[in-house]
Amino acid sequence: MNLEQPYTAPQQEDDVVFATDEPVNLIVHNDDVNTFDWVIKSLVEICGHTEEQAEQCAMIIHFKGKYCVKTGPREELQIMKDGLIDRGINATLEEAYA
Repeated sequence: MNLEQPYTAPQQEDDVVFATDEPVNLIVHNDDVNTFDWVIKSLVEICGHTEEQAEQCAMIIHFKGKYCVKTGPREELQIMKDGLIDRGINATLEEAYA
């Protein structure tokens, strides 16, 4: 990536159709910065997990490197992803496959 020139998003064609009703996966990635407690607290507050769910997710994220913590509509999960990123937790959205 060239850091000297600002990033410009590709232009979208008007006739491109995006499937916004298709479910997506919210993936949280492991890092060496965030503590288990912070990830657990964030999953509870942002994703609506129970303490037990959040603890299990945090363990899987730690040992596997990443984990799908929630599946649902893109609009809903985009908000959760942004909330996790705002807290310094690396999260992405991926298409959910049947």
